[in-house]
Amino acid sequence: MAFKGRDVISIRDFSKSEILQIISLAKELEKKPSPELMKGKIMASLFFEPSTRTRLSFSSAMERLGGKVLGFETKEFTSVSKGETLWDTIKMVSQYADVIVMRHSIEGAARLASEASSIPIINAGDGANQHPTQTILDMYTIEKELGKLEGLKIGFVGDLKYGRTVHSLCMAMSHFKPKMYFIAPEALKMPKPYLDDLSEKGIEYVEEADLMKFCGELDIMYMTRIQKERFPDPVEYNKLKGVYRIDKSITQKMKKGARILHPLPRIDEISIDVDDTENAAYFRQAANGVPVRQAILALVTGALK
Repeated sequence: MAFKGRDVISIRDFSKSEILQIISLAKELEKKPSPELMKGKIMASLFFEPSTRTRLSFSSAMERLGGKVLGFETKEFTSVSKGETLWDTIKMVSQYADVIVMRHSIEGAARLASEASSIPIINAGDGANQHPTQTILDMYTIEKELGKLEGLKIGFVGDLKYGRTVHSLCMAMSHFKPKMYFIAPEALKMPKPYLDDLSEKGIEYVEEADLMKFCGELDIMYMTRIQKERFPDPVEYNKLKGVYRIDKSITQKMKKGARILHPLPRIDEISIDVDDTENAAYFRQAANGVPVRQAILALVTGALK
């Protein structure tokens, strides 16, 4: 399957076999580092919206492969603040690098950037829409932690309306015959188009507001924070913040071997007393971003086939 020159915009653009190919390559690169693989190549890191893990793990991935990184971590110090369009920014930056990694607050911005760019665009999150590289590292983590991807019971908890990581992961995991549990208050329920897509694929799912009702059934509990920056109304945010919180009393009710994932950052939805339990996999999950993003960078630039 050809990856060279390909954009990574939505997880919907990738087949099951392509996702598994990326995961397989990530395993190889984690096991056997390749510090000269991207020598002479440049990654442009364009973050119009704040990021810690995604931005730093992409930079770490590129530099550990011998490549270089240029870019910005806030739009305030770019020509965007002077009124330059995203189209023109991408047209310009594509002359300076071999691949662009971009995060933006507006849904669809990554797709627009791909139309303007002469080099591959990797979507590092566009608003509440998609976060495909997070999805693949989530799947990489699940397979490492549980030894499989097929037939799992996965609970998504918290902000399912605005949660781009949830949207991407439920689409990708639908290839692997899961049962999904969408646990959220009414105002933050999973958007209907995603549920309709699961129904069309014959994927069983449950919608529920009570976290305790199904926590003992789950293989994976995918926790999310309530995202203040996505709410148009701060009053509504204040009503919903802190609606779910995992502590040791909840982990004691989880099935043996179950794992808790979180795309991070966390605010107060996972107590720090959970960090030293066997269930907590979220920091290992964050670390897995490096080999997965190395694999993606190597494939789209043609450094590996």
